[in-house]
This record gives sequence, structure tokens and C-alpha cells, in this order.
Amino acid sequence: MSQSTQLYRRLLTYVRPYKKAFFAALVCMVIAGTLEPAMAKLLQLMIDEGFGPNVSPTVFWYPAGIVGIYFLRGILSFLTDYAMAWVANKVLLDLRNEMFAKLIRQPTPFFDNRPAGLLMSKVAYDVQGVLDASTNAVNTLIGDSIKVIALFGFLLYLNWQLTLIAFVLIPPVALAVRAFAGRLRRMTRGSQESMGLINHVLEEAISAHKLVKVFGGQAYEAGRFRRATQQLRNFNMKGTVAAAAQGPIVQTLAAVGIGSIIAAALWQGQKGGLTVGEFNAFIVAIAQLVPALKRLTDVNAPLQRGLAAAESVFELIDAGTEADHGTKALPRASGEVRFEQVGFRYPGASRDALSDINLSIAPGEMVALVGQSGSGKTTIANLLPRFYPVQSGAIRLDGISIEDLLLESLRSNIALVSQEVVLFNDSVANNIAYGSMNGASRADIEAAARAANAYDFVMQMPEGFDTEIGERGTKLSGGQRQRLAIARALLKNAPVLILDEATSALDTESERAVQVALDTLMQGRTTLVIAHRLSTIERADRIVVMDRGRIAEVGTHAELIAHEGLYANLWKMQFRQDDEPAEQA
Repeated sequence: MSQSTQLYRRLLTYVRPYKKAFFAALVCMVIAGTLEPAMAKLLQLMIDEGFGPNVSPTVFWYPAGIVGIYFLRGILSFLTDYAMAWVANKVLLDLRNEMFAKLIRQPTPFFDNRPAGLLMSKVAYDVQGVLDASTNAVNTLIGDSIKVIALFGFLLYLNWQLTLIAFVLIPPVALAVRAFAGRLRRMTRGSQESMGLINHVLEEAISAHKLVKVFGGQAYEAGRFRRATQQLRNFNMKGTVAAAAQGPIVQTLAAVGIGSIIAAALWQGQKGGLTVGEFNAFIVAIAQLVPALKRLTDVNAPLQRGLAAAESVFELIDAGTEADHGTKALPRASGEVRFEQVGFRYPGASRDALSDINLSIAPGEMVALVGQSGSGKTTIANLLPRFYPVQSGAIRLDGISIEDLLLESLRSNIALVSQEVVLFNDSVANNIAYGSMNGASRADIEAAARAANAYDFVMQMPEGFDTEIGERGTKLSGGQRQRLAIARALLKNAPVLILDEATSALDTESERAVQVALDTLMQGRTTLVIAHRLSTIERADRIVVMDRGRIAEVGTHAELIAHEGLYANLWKMQFRQDDEPAEQA
């Protein structure tokens, strides 16, 4: 079985739930297709019986019959189009929902290796092209095939000798269509990849528009976009050449066949083997046959585009979801966390991100991770919720390996507040009570906001907790966004908390307000803090200093300062940096 056949059969499985509407459309197509020869037959009878010396009174019913056929065909055409559109949009809905459901269950490395614009293009655009293959092309393939069969049958009945000449058309037409199919598929696949690149450039330029302005990157971004759109144009034009060349070739072959048929019909007419009515009926049937054949050959282009889109769609649908081999559930952990000889290397990296990490964190203890950029701090924080799988050693929560815990159970015990706050274009209340907390009461949401030092500024907003905050919280300041993230973590009330440089991007005033909220949040929770500003972690129970993926030092702030090692050097460097502006002033 060819790849195209396999793709098409799989697409039709999405039509199966709507088989009643699809079958109704097919019935309408069959009836409409069988009406085509009736038109030619009525014309034959009307000419042969209406233009002789003895005209029958019933001949005047033939024009009425022609009108009736056109009226019935119009109703059937409407019903077919409506039913097929209904099925098509249902298929589109199902495919998009399935793609998005699969997308949000992908592991973190999946998103590391794929631009967001490419994934957006798959869900937004590629799936639309599938309709041409799954439903719209079916309308042409089945409807016009029925017309062709019915008309060929009528032509054989009318004059089998002339019809045999028409059959000669089929092999060269089929060869022409097949010759262009592969090129059309390749060009469509290239167009889809180019569209994904365009979306990627757009997404980056829009999200980073301030940086583009400040650093004068407009010309550079315009060049990137111009190259991406030019690439798309090149693929589209190559596909257009293939699709446009196919039509004239098929039509030329058809013209040769029709010319041969007319010449043979004239020869038969001279011999007395063909009446005027039969000749007219034959020509009308041929005239009806040629557009149907043309549509059947032209459907190859959208069909190949649809099948190429289907390849892209099924690539995402078939992608494996985040692995979850855990079997144990942990309703609420006490918060004991242990790293036992943990090692990890990112795919394609030349060295380990973590090597031989041994660290025990007691329930309710606050442990800070510090070190130069790339020392492994964030990697430790990413391994605990299993964003990446541990490659060697083990991480345990309450003595249970996190690999043995169900993902949902593990992550329900962890809350995360990061430097890059993620907020949604929704109300304040829905951003605080997000995900598994969406059933929280308004009183609990407001209590979390108060504890996060966010209640006052929320109540000053136009609609309070029902105010829409804009995409990524653009209507809020950095400190306000951070406090909403803290309120979200407070509402979750998880026993383990990860703070990933939660105050590093804030001004002094905002940092103070956020630090007060963080102090509330950390009470009674096992807290893992990734710190950039060392002044924020002086009160940590322990400070772990990372260096090139290894633990270099462990101790309290006072102990590490007295030790005069890496931490003391980092402290002195940061103290000088913080002190320089004051000295210059």
C-alpha cells in the first residue's frame, strides 16, 4: 500500500464518526451524477421527435423535463455542499483539538528543539490543508467519478464505436497526472516549512519588539522576514507551474480525443448510422464529460497539498507524549528531597550539565543554589519536577524516587515561581486559580492575593479580580506580575517550592514588595531557591555553591563568607557592583 493511500485511509477514519452526514452527501452525489445522461437523452428525443414531419404533442414536455432536471440538480448540489462542509468542519475541529491535546503533553525537550512558530503553523494552517484531502477532494473525486461513469455508460449505450475512441484518452491523462503528483507534494511540503519559518520570525519580532527598537534591529528583522517570504514564494511558484502545466496538457489530450470523435461521428452520419439527435446527444454528453474529467485531473493539486499537510499533522499527532512510567501516588509530601549521585547532560552538549550531585533537603528547609551562569543551578530545578529525565543517580521525594511517582502526583506537590512569569490573557482571578485550582472560591483567591501583597493593586484595577490583564500580563508591572505568580503558588499550597531567580529582574521597590510575599510563601515549605542577588538568600538555611555542574561548597552565609571560597568571591564581586553606583553618585 502506497504512502498516499495510507494517509488517505487514515484521514477517512476522522470522517467515520460523521458517516451519516457523509453518506447523505454521497447519495446526493450519486443521484446528481446519474442525472447527467438524462439531459443528453432528453435533448436527443426532443431533436429526433420535434423536428420531423410528424411531431408528437408530448414533445413539449421535454423542455419542462430539462428545467426539472436542472432544478433537482441544484437542490442536490446544495445538500451535498452543506453536508460535506458540515463534515469537513467537524473533521477540522477534531484534528485541531487532538493536535493541541498532544502538543501540551509533549516533554520539555520537544519544545527546546522546535520553534514556536513552526508548531503554531502546524495547528493553525497545516490542518486547514487537510480538508482538501479528507472532504473537499472527496466531493470532486466521488461526484465527478460518478458523472464520468454515468456518461461513459450512456455513451456506450448510444454509440460504442465512438466511445472506444474516448477510452484512448484515459492512459495518457493518467500518466500526465501521475507525473505531476510527486512534484506538487514536494513543493507543498516546502511551502509548509516556509510558512512555519515565517510564523517563527513573526513571533520573535512581535514578542521582542522593544528590543528590536532599542537596538535598531528593524532592518535585520525585515531581512529575515523577506528571506522567509521569498522562500515561500519560490515553493509556491514551483507548485503553481506544476499545477498550471497539468491542466493544458490534459485539455490538449482531451481536445485531440474530441476532435477524433467528431470526425468519426461525421463519417458515421454520412453512412446513415447516426441520427442528428444521437449526434447532438453524444456531443452534449462529451461536453458534460470533459469538465468532469478536468476537475478530476485538477483535484490532484489540492489533493497532494492536502496529503502533504496530513503528513505534517500526523507527525505531531504521532509524536510520543511525555513519558510517565510512575506507578505510585503521593497525596501530600512532607517535603524531604534528596539528590543521590545525580548526573545529567543535555542532548548534543559536549559536557555534563550536572555531575555526581548529592544533596539532602529536610522538610521545611530553605536551600539556595548560587554560582556562575551555566554552573547547573537551573538544571537542578528542572530535574525535580521531571521536566527532563534523570540520566544517572536518583532524586527522591519523601524517600520515593521521582521516576516511580506518577507525574501528576509529583507535580501536584511542587509549586514554581520563576523570573519569567507566565500569565495568560485572562482575568486576574483565573490567572491565580489556574489549572487544577480553577475551582477555588473567590475568598481563597483573594486570601492568596493578600498573602502575596497583591490585593491592593488588584482592587485598584478597573474590574478588580475580573480585570483582563492582557497577553503575558502586559498591562501589569514586573513586580505586579511576580506577585500574581506568588499568589498562584500560595493558592496551590504545595509542600515543595522552587524559586528560580524570582526577584532578579525587579527594581529595588518592587523587590521589597515581592520579597515580603516570598517570605510568606516560603513559610513551612521545602524551598529550593536559585539566586542571582545574593542579598536575598542570606537567611537561607543552607547555601549550595555550584561550579561547572558540581557542588563546590555548602554552608550558611556566615560559614561560606568565613571560608573565603567561591561564595565569598561572588559576594565581594556583587557587593562592589552594588556599591559602585553609590560611590559614583
